Amino acid sequence: MLKPLRQGLPPLDPAAVSDAASCALPARYEAVREARRFTRDTLDKWDVGDRFDDICLVVSELVTNALRHAVPADPCRADEHHPSVRLHLMRWTERLVCAVRDPSHETPVPRDSDDFSAESGRGLFLVDSFADSWGWHPLAGALEGKVVWALFRLKTAG
Repeated sequence: MLKPLRQGLPPLDPAAVSDAASCALPARYEAVREARRFTRDTLDKWDVGDRFDDICLVVSELVTNALRHAVPADPCRADEHHPSVRLHLMRWTERLVCAVRDPSHETPVPRDSDDFSAESGRGLFLVDSFADSWGWHPLAGALEGKVVWALFRLKTAG
């Protein structure tokens, strides 16, 4: 498996974004369910079609990883004005990007494991398997932390 440790997004023209949506997620595990619901509702509106299940699975994994590995143990550090985790969905004509922002500066690292019966540790393997590409980058300016993203190619009507 490729180990995209510090990649930026492939060139995408921000002016060409046809749709974008984001939501703040609380620092608790119920946020994974909230992220799936938000993603499902958003993708229904955007009529994404054949990538729907892949995108929802990857969003679940990215949010789970952010909550498990990137959110501080003290949830009081996050408040409604500065949420711990934020999910962004951006759609271009032929691409969709799911990005999860979290407060950690730690590099997301896929675990090497031969134990396929393990209950956890395969999140980034699933992201790598279902997304067309993925990576992460540190946030700049006043924002602390990083963004882990996954890109999906979409079929166009025609």
